[in-house]
Amino acid sequence: MIETLEVNSKPKSLLIISKKLKPKPSVAYDTYWRFAAERQNIFFKRVNGEIYPWTKDYILNQYKFTNAYRASDRVSQYLIKNVIYRGSQNPNEIFFRLLLFKIFNRISTWEVLESEFGRISLKDYSFKRYDRVLSELMRNKIPIYSAAYIMASGRSTFGYTRKHQNHLKLIESMIKENVPNQLRYCKTMNEAYHLLHSYSTIGDFLAYQYVTDINYSTLTNYSEMEFVKAGPGAKDGIAKCFKDFGGYSFEDIIRLMADNQEREFDRLNIDFRNLWGRNLQLIDCQNIFCEVDKYLRVANPEISGYSKRTRIKQKFTNQGSEPIEFYFPPKWGINIIKAK
Repeated sequence: MIETLEVNSKPKSLLIISKKLKPKPSVAYDTYWRFAAERQNIFFKRVNGEIYPWTKDYILNQYKFTNAYRASDRVSQYLIKNVIYRGSQNPNEIFFRLLLFKIFNRISTWEVLESEFGRISLKDYSFKRYDRVLSELMRNKIPIYSAAYIMASGRSTFGYTRKHQNHLKLIESMIKENVPNQLRYCKTMNEAYHLLHSYSTIGDFLAYQYVTDINYSTLTNYSEMEFVKAGPGAKDGIAKCFKDFGGYSFEDIIRLMADNQEREFDRLNIDFRNLWGRNLQLIDCQNIFCEVDKYLRVANPEISGYSKRTRIKQKFTNQGSEPIEFYFPPKWGINIIKAK
């Protein structure tokens, strides 16, 4: 029997304590919560080594979706374990490794650089050598960037023909201007976001993604409930889950979801298994809207978002149930709990 997540035509409640005009949920609103819970159930089944398929939902089985928690995803896990907390914890070194990885956001690119230079460090960095390796990959038609983010070329600022050359110069420029230490003195995530956003090629969405990644490290220590910026995919998801925003911005609605998650799961009689005691944070709720947008393209194609996209590009391929050793920023305090 083919199953999908149930769409409730009349969501019964939406708890809002605000003087603003209330947003009105659409028929897809409850799908947001059911999707988040089912995707998290899949996560725990994989953690526990259960055999595929992990759900009866044919859309979740057929297509690729990120985890409910951003830090649980494969690329974030690689960043945390193999980039941020592996190597020198000097602020400049952390920032260099982190931004170098995130600009390309592709594990294979990082591993090629490691195989060529050994342990990657700012101390041993050379523009000429890094450019040579990355240019060679391009000549061999090997992609060096992830398709997850749209990256501006930076040519108008730095003047190089190839995008990766300009991005290497961006990293050099930020370190020369002492951004790693500036970040340590930013009092809020919003302040850190605007510092990153002030640099060429780093737009609204990228600045938010980068400040979130930096906050996994010891450079900053903000709450993930402090600040959020809606990306294009999340805006599509919000437009599908709400038929009227009332007096709320995209970011207000994301915060609304984060603040009311326990009540909404209770309303729907959903037993949501959070991340070892850590509730969904603003970044997670933002990401879930993006994934729900994708899910609804197949489940409810009649519900249209801003982009009018009608299909999901990436199919899911089961590559076995090899266990993953999850590791989260130590300051979250969940690695010890998880291990028990």
